[in-house]
Order: sequence, then C-alpha cells, then structure tokens
Amino acid sequence: MNFFQHQQNARKQSRLILLAFLGVTLIMITVINAVVLLIFSLEIGHTSNQDPGSFSLTTVFSFENLKEHYELIFITSAITLSIIGISSLGKVISLREGGQKIARNLGGTLVTADVRDPLRRRLYNVVEEISIASGVPVPDVFILENESGINAFAAGYGVSDAAVAVTQGTLEKLNRSELQGVIAHEFSHILNGDMRINIRLMGLMFGILVLAIVGRKFLHANRYQRRSSKNNSAGAVIAIGITLSVVGYVGLFFSRWLKSAISRQREYLADASAVQFTRDPDGIAGALKKIAAYQSSTYLRADTEEISHMLFTGNFRANMFATHPPLSDRIKRLERTFDVNEIDRISEKLREQENQNHVQAELAELELSQKLTAKQKDQALKIEDVIAFIGQPDAGRLTAARLMTESITDVLKHAMHSSEWAPEVLLYSVLNANPTLREKQLAIVSNSMGRLSKKKIVHLLESNGLVKIELRLPLLESAYPSVKRRSLEEIENLLVIVDQLVSVDRNIDSFEYLLTRLLRQYLVESMEHSKHSWKGRKSLSNCVEELTLVISTLASHGQNSTSTQGIQLAQRAFKSGMSAVGIEHKNLSFIDNWQTELDKALKTLNRLKMSDKEKVLIALGKTVLDDKKLISEEQEMMRVISALLHVPIPLLQTAS
Repeated sequence: MNFFQHQQNARKQSRLILLAFLGVTLIMITVINAVVLLIFSLEIGHTSNQDPGSFSLTTVFSFENLKEHYELIFITSAITLSIIGISSLGKVISLREGGQKIARNLGGTLVTADVRDPLRRRLYNVVEEISIASGVPVPDVFILENESGINAFAAGYGVSDAAVAVTQGTLEKLNRSELQGVIAHEFSHILNGDMRINIRLMGLMFGILVLAIVGRKFLHANRYQRRSSKNNSAGAVIAIGITLSVVGYVGLFFSRWLKSAISRQREYLADASAVQFTRDPDGIAGALKKIAAYQSSTYLRADTEEISHMLFTGNFRANMFATHPPLSDRIKRLERTFDVNEIDRISEKLREQENQNHVQAELAELELSQKLTAKQKDQALKIEDVIAFIGQPDAGRLTAARLMTESITDVLKHAMHSSEWAPEVLLYSVLNANPTLREKQLAIVSNSMGRLSKKKIVHLLESNGLVKIELRLPLLESAYPSVKRRSLEEIENLLVIVDQLVSVDRNIDSFEYLLTRLLRQYLVESMEHSKHSWKGRKSLSNCVEELTLVISTLASHGQNSTSTQGIQLAQRAFKSGMSAVGIEHKNLSFIDNWQTELDKALKTLNRLKMSDKEKVLIALGKTVLDDKKLISEEQEMMRVISALLHVPIPLLQTAS
C-alpha cells in the first residue's frame, strides 16, 4: 500500500468513524426517547387515575401516542444531541493548538535543536534526519521526563503542527537503532493521516462520555432530594439519570471497541513502514522485545485513556479493548523465527546492563557514524520507485539525509537550530547570487528587522557562502520549529520580508517563489491547522489547465528556455509529463502574471482526490526525468511543488 492508498484508506476510515458515531448516537437518542416517553406516560396515567390495566408498551409506543408527544421527543433528542455534539466539538476545539497541546497536557518538555544533553541530542538528530529524508518540516519534539517506561506518540492535525513525544525511559533504555525504529513508526502515523483520525476519535468519544457523566450527576443530585423531599417526580428523574448513565457507558463501550479495532490494524501498518524507513527490522523489533522484557514499563503515570490509541504500545496484556496488537504478534510479523522464550533471556540481560544506558547510547552513536562513509551519487530513477517511498523513505535516504546534515557547517547548523537565529537563516537562504542585488536585499532586512539581523545574515554569508540549492529545503524544514514558535506579528512580518527579498530583482525565480509559498503554507497551517484540509474530491479531468501551468513551470525551470535548444528540451519534457497521465497537450503554457496563476493552480490541484494527486506526481516525475538527468534545481522544485500539494516527497537521491 503506497502513500496515496494510505491517504484514501485514512479518509475511508474517517467516514467509517463518523458513520459509526452517528449510528451509536442515533441508537442512544432512540433509547433515551423511549425511556422518557415511558416515564412521561406513566406519570400522566398516575395523575389522571387511569386504569392500570389499560396501560401497555403497545399503547405507549403507538403511532398516535408518538404523534401526540412529538414535542417531547423533539426536545429530548435535541438535548441529547446537544450534550454529545457540544462536548465533542469543545474537545476538538481545545486541541486546536495541535500536537504540542497534547504533549504538554501529559507533562511533556520541549526539546530544542540546540540541546546539549547527549540522549536528547541523539533524539533530535534522529527526528531531524527522518524529517529531511521524508520531505516534511521537523515536528516539535517532546520528552515526558517523569515517565520511566518505554513509549512514544505522534499527535497533531498534519505535518505543519505535528509533535513527536517519547518517554525518558525510551531515551535511556533503547539504543540508536531501536530509537530510530520507534521514531520511524511515529512518522508513519504523521505521514499516513493517522493523527487527524486520532484527534477526531478523542473528540467523539468525549461527547459520549459526557452523556454518561450527566446521568451520574442526575443520580448524585437527586440522592439527597429523595431523602428531603416528597416530590413524586424524583423517581422519574432518577430513572432518567440511570438511563443516561447506562446508555452513555454502553455507547462508550462500542466506541472503545471501534477505536481499538481501527488502531490495531494501523499499528501493524506503522510497524511495517518503520522497517521500510530504516531497512532494519531489528531496530523496531528490538524496541518491542525490550518492552516485553520490561513488561509493565509501557504504562504511563499520566492519565492516557484518551490518547491510548496514539501510543507506540499499549497494555502489555491484550484484551478486546486493546488499542494495540499483542507484542508477540507484532514481533512475529517483523521476525518470523521469533521465539517467545527469547524475552526471558533479554530480560536477564537487561538487568545486567541496567546501569550502562548512557554508555550504550554513545557506543551506538559511534557505531553508526563509522558505517556512514558512503557518498551521495545520482541514480537512475523511476517515478514509480519514488512513489513507493513516499511516507516511508528507505535506509539509503535516511543515510543521505544524515550526510546532508553533516555537510552543513557548524556555524550554520547552530544558527538553524537557534530560536534567535532561525528567521535570519530563512532570509539568508534566499540571498541572490548577484552582489548588487544582494546588497539591496540586506538593506531591506536592515530597514525591516534592524541592523543586528543584517549582521547575522552577513556573518552566515561570510562563514558559509551562498546556500547550495539542495540545502534550501532542508534548511527551511530544520529552522521551521524555531520560527513557528514566534509571535503571530513576527511571523507575518517575516513572510512579508521574504517576499520582498525574492522579488528584489523583479524577475522572481520560480523555485524561490515556490519555496516562499511553502514557508507561508507551513507557518499559516501551524497557526490555523484545524481549518486547513489537504484532501479533496476534485477530479484531474476537470483541472487540465491547472496541471498544464504547473508542468510548464517545472519543464521550463529545468532548461535554459531562452535558447532554441532549451525551448525544445522543455517542450519535450512537458509533453512527456502530460502524456504520462493520458493528457495530450501540445504546447507549454507561458503567461505574464504566472505567480498569481500558479498560486491558483496549486490551490486547485491541492483539492484533488488522493488517487489523482498520485497522477500529478507521476506527471511531475516524468517531466523531471525526461532527459535522464537529475539536477538539484529540478528535484528540489519537484519536492516543493509536491509539498504544496501536501504530498511529502522523500529525497530523490540516496547514499549507497
């Protein structure tokens, strides 16, 4: 199952959850209405001294009686639906801050890029490497300092507001390979749309739980009324309270069962994706074995009922409400020769090594660095191979990401990880190669942000030279966590300045333009993540002109389109991309106001259904690879366009 199939499956599961929730809600409303109508009919019969023999369920639920009391039914339904709906909506709204809100609620501590602690530094390095290899911005990283067990989770609405949290025990008890397996597992949840499903589950289940709580409050409030009052309606109120409690908890029962059924299957998929990420089944399998060996170490001190389906692993013992498959089953899927007795041997070995955790981490770091001696090289690529690695980049791409980060100078690396320098890093990355134009850009920075910001950028320029084009996107992804934590006013000002810098030559390079749009998309979505959807229903057959403009931009960018030969090569690349998706379009599309039109085209294509987004990606790939050459400008522009369509393309080049 590739990335696009995962996304379609996630959408189907979202609809399934919503339909199941509506079904459970409808049943609950029907039962509550039936009880209220029954109680009301009994009360009327009692006050009007009707013959008890004339009372029957058939009479109570007859069409005539239902018609007579339709107002009561409507009011009861409205009240029940309001309790569930408002509670669910309120819960979802409370999580609008995204993944970091959930992490902080559990006592998480933010890990910044300039952290010095070796274990936390190792964690951040692993997260950053997988982010760059996947083509997504680095998520917020949190540590649950008071949790000694081995566990982790990813939360948020999408890649722009995602957060990855691990327990202190995960850092101390896992080596680098095992930690990488756990983080790769969580990235699978980020990339495959699981996080949004998880947040919706939290909201829907909370609404049903509140109904049960309301019933309990009814019973508690009327316990004293029965003793102190002769009010005959007390019994009816108690009956309603019991009904609300029973119906609420029965609804919660089915909701938990649904949550567990969906979550278990997605955990298997995430385990498989983690192996695809790292090409090292021993990593995630080793982590699962250690969890089994420690047995109770997965439990968290904090209340995790709401987020149990988000965790890397759940209860050690399986039951019908378990959100995760049994550990032994997960391990066997990764290692078919796994013997359960191996857990006892691991447990004994762990007891002997309990005091060597920090040493183990340093040795694992050294061992991996000795293995990473390969150099990057171009490889003959097929776009079908690229698609296969979306959402699950292989070990070669993780190695390439690590080599890329290692090629960055210490000065620039410190700056992009610093909250004080991150904005200047983004501005530095769009400096023009022309010295005259670059001076104009620095003057804009000085006027808008002050002389100190200009000095920082000049320092980065003198220390590192101009940024290589293949490092621009990784710099954006790495500096993003620090930038998005700034105030809304600072972010808006930064976006304005970036636009001014790239337009200083009045001839905006298409890659620079798209890169600034991606930065804007990341930052805007991080502030308003719940308002933005990256899935749609549009069909590609209705968006031919938009696709034509995007493919034309990419084709002309990869060639010197001012020469006759360049125009011919661009035309050939354009036709190759369009024909790959069954569209015979003869000519490149050139327009004067291409920036505005390209914005509109990308927004339209972003609303395509996932299966048609896959076709767009195929067209992009065929355009780039038409001349059998893969240059940095083309591959990075393809990755930026794809990211604007909410399809994170991994590194196209790998390290061998």
